Amino acid sequence: MDRGWEVDTSAGFARRLGVSAAETGDSKDHNGCPDIWELENGDVAVIGRDHTETYRARLPEGVAVASDERLVIIPGRMMRLAKKDIPDD
Repeated sequence: MDRGWEVDTSAGFARRLGVSAAETGDSKDHNGCPDIWELENGDVAVIGRDHTETYRARLPEGVAVASDERLVIIPGRMMRLAKKDIPDD
């Protein structure tokens, strides 16, 4: 099935977007830290808490989470701090 966009699993991590969870105080240790990374190919990897099932029944109309996708939550502050690293185009 052609879904248009597919993950390029050969792309490595290029740079963190924003600041680390340790810098914002959103992590107490290194066993699990929310994070946002740009990959070498320009795609973005988000590390957060999996809350797919928590939100599945409340998704807005037209929004779906496929069986191979997860809805992850990160602290809003992390996304706002990453804004400076995300181009407008």
